[in-house]
Amino acid sequence: MSQPTPHHFTDRLIAAIRRKKNPVLVGLDPRAESLPKGLLAGEENEAVARAYVAFCRGIIDVVAPLVPAVKPQAAFFEQLGPTGCVALGEVMNYAAEKGLVVILDGKRNDIGTTAQAYAEGYLGGVGFQPAQKSPWGADALTVSPYLGDDSITPFLTIAKERGAGIFVLVKTSNPGGGRFQDLVADGQPLYRHVAQFVEGLSAKSRGSEGYGFAGAVCGATYPEQLAELRQAMPSTLFLIPGFGAQGGTAKDCAAAFDERGLGGIVNNSRGIIFAHSRVEYRDKFGDARWQAAVEAATRDMIAQLATETTAGRL
Repeated sequence: MSQPTPHHFTDRLIAAIRRKKNPVLVGLDPRAESLPKGLLAGEENEAVARAYVAFCRGIIDVVAPLVPAVKPQAAFFEQLGPTGCVALGEVMNYAAEKGLVVILDGKRNDIGTTAQAYAEGYLGGVGFQPAQKSPWGADALTVSPYLGDDSITPFLTIAKERGAGIFVLVKTSNPGGGRFQDLVADGQPLYRHVAQFVEGLSAKSRGSEGYGFAGAVCGATYPEQLAELRQAMPSTLFLIPGFGAQGGTAKDCAAAFDERGLGGIVNNSRGIIFAHSRVEYRDKFGDARWQAAVEAATRDMIAQLATETTAGRL
């Protein structure tokens, strides 16, 4: 008896974007030194891990009714060792229980069976059969393309089987990304070669909304390149980092979206989760009302994207 085909990841993500009427992605990047006062009860890794779970659950409680997805950053949990990894699993499970799409930011890859192990371990939170659910249960994973197309294939295979997705690094938001990404090969920058490859994958896996389940990471901090890549990648949904603390604005993100307000999901980590310490929210909310600051920052970002991009048509 044949198994039912899992729902197309990007269609599922877009459905969540339509329900919430915005493309905001909240990054869960907990840092001990930035937590609101009172959450951290000790400096040992176990205490920090407990604080991270409490903090991230508190953020999820606030943003789940407002946004379609969250993006836990694996590094801040792995930094704590095994206890941090357990905390990451708890946070991801809690986000899924609250109905959020969970994109794990791990930037993983390797070759052959190692890439397959990463894919099988991380991808698959929505399989119809229990055996299809991965240990981590991520709906999608960020992936590095540096090892070439054969390193991406295992991720694509598992993603297709499980209704999951990947976001391949194309043009990252950090200042140093251009050292390699902008190098010219065969008449065009390296990031354009990666973009062409990813667009080919996306074009072959388009869902009903016109976007494939192989997405691309393209930073808001390079708006001209973002516009260029949107023209070159019409079938690819963008994960857009760099908004807020890194200097990217809603206007910088505008070119990523099509006339329907679709085509991208915009990440904001520090600007939302640590809003209680930002100048514009600190006096009104502070540590005592840090969750209210998270809500205010989230709503402000939603409003900015609605004003400056076609996401306002959602």
